[in-house]
Amino acid sequence: MGVMDWFKRGVGEMMIARPDDAKSQVVWKHPDPTIPMKSQLTVEADEKAVFFRDGKVVATLGAGRHTLDSTNLPFLSDLIDTFTGGNVFITEVFFVNVREHTGVKFGGRVGHVEDPKSGVPVESMVHGEFSFRVIDPEKLIVGLVGMGRAQSYTVRSWMKEQVLKVVRDRIAELLVKNKWPLLDVTSGAYTEEIEKDVLAGLDEHVESYGIDIVRLGNFVIDIDEEDATNLKRLYTDAAYLKTVGGVDRYQQFAAGKAMMGAGEGMAKGGGAGGEGGGGGAGGLLGGAGLGVGFGLAQMLVRDRQGGETLAPAVAGVVCGKCESQVPPGAFCNRCGTELKAEEKKAATEAGFCTSCGAPLGTDARFCGQCGTKRE
Repeated sequence: MGVMDWFKRGVGEMMIARPDDAKSQVVWKHPDPTIPMKSQLTVEADEKAVFFRDGKVVATLGAGRHTLDSTNLPFLSDLIDTFTGGNVFITEVFFVNVREHTGVKFGGRVGHVEDPKSGVPVESMVHGEFSFRVIDPEKLIVGLVGMGRAQSYTVRSWMKEQVLKVVRDRIAELLVKNKWPLLDVTSGAYTEEIEKDVLAGLDEHVESYGIDIVRLGNFVIDIDEEDATNLKRLYTDAAYLKTVGGVDRYQQFAAGKAMMGAGEGMAKGGGAGGEGGGGGAGGLLGGAGLGVGFGLAQMLVRDRQGGETLAPAVAGVVCGKCESQVPPGAFCNRCGTELKAEEKKAATEAGFCTSCGAPLGTDARFCGQCGTKRE
C-alpha cells in the first residue's frame, strides 16, 4: 500500500495503526516503510510500536496517539529521507502485542517413562494449554521474528515446541528424583509442582527472545488405559506381597520385575549362546520367553488352572515335580518336594539363597538372612 493511499483530507498525513483484523496477532508489521512527516501513529493500550532502520532498533513508543514529527520525537531526525526535502522518513514499524495471550494449546508424547513404584516403563503423553506475554518487543523481533513480514503463527508454534520439550525433560526428572508413582502423576496429584518446575525450566529457553510463559492451564499427563490397568494390578500385587510376605517377599517381587526386562531383551536376540529365547515355563508378558536356565523369574505367569488371565508370581524357579512357579529355596512350597540341584543352581544364578530364598548381593558369599553358604 503506497503513501498516497493513506493521505487524508489532501494533506500528507498518514494514519498509522494496527488494523482490526490484525488485533489478535502477536506481531504486525506496517506495510509501508515510507512515512510522511506529521503522520498520526496510534498505539493501543496493550501494544508497543518499535521503529527499525537498517535492521537496528531506533526507538519504541508506548500507548497513545503520537504525531510523527522530529521536533517532538528527536529520534525521527535520524530516519529522514533527504531526497524528499525532509518531508518523509524511512522506517519499518512493528506493532507488538504485550498483553497475556491465553489458551495456546500444545500436546504430544512424552515418551517411555519408568514408573518408580513398579519399575515398569510406560508410554506417556501430555496435552493442555499455556499462556504467554511479550516482555521485550525488541528482543522478540530481532531474535525470533526477523525483519521480514512477521507472522504470529511462527511465534506460537515455536513456543509450543519449547513447552513440550521442557515438559518431557522435567517430568522424567521429577519422577526419578521424587519417586512419584506414575498413577498419582496422571491423577493430577502433582500438577502444581510440575507446573512450577516446568515454568522455571522454560525461562532459560524463552527469556532471550523477550517472552515469558506465564502459566500452564488445564494440562494433563496421561498414559494408555491398558497401561494404567496393568499398573493398578502391579500396585495391588506388590501391596499384598508386602503385607503377607514381609520385606523379603516384596524385594523378590521387585527383583523379578527388574529381571523380566533383562530377560525380554535376551529373548529378542541379546541372550548368551542362543539359550534364552525358547523354553521357560508359563506364559510371559509381551510374548517374550525367559529360559529358566538363565535363572530369570517371570513377573506374570498364566493361571495354573489353564485360564488366560495373567496372575502375579514372585521371582523363583519351576519345581521339577509339580511344575509350579515357586520362590527359590530348599523345598517347593507347593508340593514339599526338595528342589533338585539344577533348580537350586537356577536360583543361585538369579541371585537368591537356595535355602531361604532371600535375595543375595552381587558379591555375597553367604546369605545375610540364614547364613547359608552361597552355592
